[in-house]
Parts: sequence; C-alpha cells; structure tokens
Amino acid sequence: MAADVSYPNVNGHGTITNGPLADNIKSEATRTSQELRELRNAAVTPSTSAATGQPLTYYHSLLYSLLSWEQPRATAVSFISVVAFIFAARYLPLLRWFFKFIYVVLGFTALAELGGQLALKQSVVGSFRPRKYYTVPKETVEAVLEDLEQLVDFVLIEFQRVLFTENLVHTIAAFLAAFSAYWLIKFLPFWGLSLITVTIAYLGPLVYINNREVIDAQIEHLQEMVNSQAHQLKDIAEERTAHATGIVKQYVEDYSAKAQGFVHRRSASRSVTPEVAKVASNPVIKKEPEAEPEIKIPDFPEAPKAEPVVPAAPVAPLAESIEQPAVEAEEKEPLLA
Repeated sequence: MAADVSYPNVNGHGTITNGPLADNIKSEATRTSQELRELRNAAVTPSTSAATGQPLTYYHSLLYSLLSWEQPRATAVSFISVVAFIFAARYLPLLRWFFKFIYVVLGFTALAELGGQLALKQSVVGSFRPRKYYTVPKETVEAVLEDLEQLVDFVLIEFQRVLFTENLVHTIAAFLAAFSAYWLIKFLPFWGLSLITVTIAYLGPLVYINNREVIDAQIEHLQEMVNSQAHQLKDIAEERTAHATGIVKQYVEDYSAKAQGFVHRRSASRSVTPEVAKVASNPVIKKEPEAEPEIKIPDFPEAPKAEPVVPAAPVAPLAESIEQPAVEAEEKEPLLA
C-alpha cells in the first residue's frame, strides 16, 4: 500500500482561511455579534425610579450598559462607529453624494425607459416593477415612535434630574461640561467639540473602571476636605451671628431705656401744678355776647329844610394877617456889610 504524500500549499490560500489568524478573526466576530445581541437585550426598563417616583426609560439601562463597558467589544464598535461618522460628516460630502445618487438613479431609469419605448416598443423599467410597492408596516412605525418617545423622555428626565440636583456629583459634572463647552466653542469647530465630547463620554468611564480604587480614595479625601471646610464655615457663621445678635440686643436695650426715660420726663412735665389746679378749680365761665339794641328811624334827628347861611368875614384882619408875616421877614433879614 502506497504511503500518503502531502504537498505543501504554495499559494498559501489554505493558511489564510484556515490558519490561526482566520480562527481568531472568526472568534472575535462571533463574540462581537453575541455582545451586540446582549447589549440590545439590555434595553429593559430599570427597577429604580426617579426622586419623584416616576419610572425610568429603557435607554437608562442601555446607555449604562454601553458606557460602563460591560460588553467591551460592543462598546468599542459603537465608539468607532460614532467617531467614523463624525469624521465622515466633516471630511466627506455626504449630502452631495446623496443627491448625486438620486439623480444618477433617476436619470438611468429615465434613459432606460425611453430607450425601451423607442427600440423595443415596451417598458423596460416596468418589467422590474414589483407587484406591490413597499410600505412600512404599522408595527414598525409604532416601534419607531415608541423608541423616539422613550428617547425624548430619557433626555427630559435626565435634564430635570440634573437641574434639580437629584445627584450633586452629576450636577457639578454637567456644570463643568457646559462651562468648558461654552469656552471651547469659541476656538473649536462643532465637529471637534463633538469628537471631544464623545471621547470623554466613552473613555471616561473606562479610565474610572480601571482606576476605581485610586479615584474613589481621591474623591473621598476631597469630600472630607469639603465637609471640614463647610463645618468650619458653619462654626464661624454661628459665632458671627451670635456676636451680631448680642450687639443688636444691647443696642435695643439701650434705646429702650432711653425711650422709657424720655416718656417718664414727658409725663412728669405734664403733671398738674398748684397754679394749674387753682385755675382748674375756678373755671372761667364763658359769657355770651349781648345783643345790640335795635336802631329805629325816630332815633335819628330831623334833617334841616333851609340852606345854611354863611356869615361874612371881615377883610381887614385877613389883609393884616397876610402883610404881617412879610414885615416880620424883612425885620429878621440880616444886613450885609
């Protein structure tokens, strides 16, 4: 019996398809698909609820499972896909390609139909027409709308939980992220800021998971420092408040004593003296004014009926009285030398 003779594979095709590298690729692909299915199955409504008692959405469980790297291959594929989409949107004219694909397809179908009508006298494109046009099933539309509703609810609930400080650490982290984005958007384009945000969102939890003990120790030390400073500030505030309260109380007592003394002095000055008591014992009786006597017509004298006669005054004495002052003035005038 002749022995079996094996010949080496010169082209190496079997080594590539059946070698350890191919086995490793197949194994990784299988594990990746399995983790993607597990990640999809993780989209369940969590048992926990918000501070208001409202149930959370299944996007909470999905994003937690995705960003916590519970399924590392699925998370890595998601991260690479998002980064690739950002770079494609930045450097590739995707919108132009879309419109180019549309006009090429429509132009090809129009030319094919026109050529068929002219050459074959029949519709070429119509032969490929389906018996029934494709439509979106109602179940698919409802599922998409439900997913959209869950996504909107997830965004609204998380925003309100952060806004009303349901978790102080999350609120502080959101504040720092918004503050950093406000300043970075002045220097970075939108795609660059999106790339930084996605990188931090995916790689931040991975760094924390790999260095959990060190980070937790630093966070605990920071909390202790903050608590000690808060207690110290509280003690100082209580001391200052007590001191200010004592000063205010002292001022109130001083002003109250001064006000009481002033009231006593005013009451003493208004007390009744002997003179006032004497005047009070002899009250002045107010007299009513007497009525004036009534004036009657017979009380007036009777008016004269004849005109009065003026007696004639002597002229000589009047002339003498006029001349006498002139003579006296001449006698009194001094003589000039």
